[in-house]
Amino acid sequence: MTSRTPAVVFGTALAGYLAVGLTLSMRFGYMLGDALSRTSAAQAVLLSRDPHVSAIGFIFTPLTALAQLPIVAFASWWPGITRWNISGIAVSAVFMAGAVVMIHGICRDRGLPGRYCLLVTALFAVNPMIVFYGANGMSEAGFLFCMCWAVRRLIRWVGTDDVHDLVLVGIALALAFLTRYEGVVPIALTAVLVAAVTVLRRGRVHWKAMRRRAILDAVLVAGPGAAAFLVWITTSWLITGEALAQLSSSYGNAAILAQSGGSSGDVLSTGLFSFAAVISLGPTLAVSLPLATVLAIRRRDLEFSVAPVLLGGVLAFQAASYITGSTFGFLRFFVCAIPLAAVVAVQLFPAGPDLATRRAGAYRRHRPALPALRSVAAAGVVLLSALGLPVTGWAMLQPSLSSQQYALGALFDRHPSADDPRAVEARRIIDSFSTERRLASFLDSQDLPEGSILVDTVYGFAVVAASDHPTRFVIPSDLDFTKILNDPASGGVRYLLTVPNEGRGVSDAINRRYPTIYDNGAELYPLVLEVPNDGADQPDWRLYQVPG
Repeated sequence: MTSRTPAVVFGTALAGYLAVGLTLSMRFGYMLGDALSRTSAAQAVLLSRDPHVSAIGFIFTPLTALAQLPIVAFASWWPGITRWNISGIAVSAVFMAGAVVMIHGICRDRGLPGRYCLLVTALFAVNPMIVFYGANGMSEAGFLFCMCWAVRRLIRWVGTDDVHDLVLVGIALALAFLTRYEGVVPIALTAVLVAAVTVLRRGRVHWKAMRRRAILDAVLVAGPGAAAFLVWITTSWLITGEALAQLSSSYGNAAILAQSGGSSGDVLSTGLFSFAAVISLGPTLAVSLPLATVLAIRRRDLEFSVAPVLLGGVLAFQAASYITGSTFGFLRFFVCAIPLAAVVAVQLFPAGPDLATRRAGAYRRHRPALPALRSVAAAGVVLLSALGLPVTGWAMLQPSLSSQQYALGALFDRHPSADDPRAVEARRIIDSFSTERRLASFLDSQDLPEGSILVDTVYGFAVVAASDHPTRFVIPSDLDFTKILNDPASGGVRYLLTVPNEGRGVSDAINRRYPTIYDNGAELYPLVLEVPNDGADQPDWRLYQVPG
């Protein structure tokens, strides 16, 4: 391997994820709602009728949408960037390619021989779940990159005691929080782990003398994440009046969960699902984790503790959230099992020579000289990792485990049966947002002025993202939205785009202001158009005219 190897790894992974993403989107029209909604948020910041940074919204943490802004800026010249979620795909591909480079870096830092380093990296990169989430614009790619970056740097710090590594861990964890809310969990766990490692650097006898240093190290690693958290919730409170809109807003996760019928099972069923999800995504952990634990104890290898604490902590949090009814049972929430399995496999190899570092700390731990893993054993580790890929691929095609991914199987079914309910539903999942794209094209053809269509982005984000003229829509992030909602005619609105007042539609601002508008136009507005929806879990649309 040479100094150019990481760049080659990054470029190869990036090209692959972009190719898959653009094929899924532009060839098959397969996009996920959370990804497209983030693209719509980025569009609102730059291209809405009232562009401003706070239009990014405060339901999701902002990094995934903010990263799209340089690409979305060109959507005024080519609207396909938002219509086909190209900006989201590009961002997730970059992040996931970065995660692949971090796994490669962990392998190199461990001292793996070149061929095994590339094999372990490749097995992570081509994992079906990694490929899919590196290609669909979701926030999982950014979160995995930040977590893998933090894991790599913290493993290095355990050995080097280099403050530069610790600072980068803190930055990576802060960015992880700005990507997904569960990033607060590894911030807290890392602070505890860092404090514990520092206290014990001189041995148990001298732990009291190390307490102040341990506190400083913990503050250093948790400080950036704590600052990001405080700045985010303070900004949200100042602008929206809600510090944690994800929990308290009518658009947030708690509201969505309630509108969708609440928790989907009892403690036993949700616990079994969580266990099955982890095993499906990291099947090798059942063998490699106990074995690596034993080897780490025998080798007195503290580096091993990093990945189970950081990545395992996220998995435990997701399982607890689902079991307690605080979130949905989505396979993607357990995606950290994949890098955990990869890092644990790497830890089966004995550590190589001491790491080169910018400035080693006073309590650097020197790696012991250990014999290399025998070729048969090394090949067995790689083979074990490879055997996990078909298990994950199979799990992704099971509706009971993977409600958001199983439709991928329909892409390869050239002769689907019209009598097979599963095939029909899979086709509807793939067709999600196809109706919204057609509706956007119809509205674009009407030659309407700016601010002439009132719509809430609960469901309407897909219509706005697909439109060539996003300034024609009045959306909730517009500062005058409430004023126009109360008197559409005076605000220059010509059409109201509505959804049924049920399920998530109860949070739609138009439904809350005019509860019967979908049924009868609130006895104020005549019906112009009704559009049945081809997509799964998507509403039938009704377009009402505002008398002028």
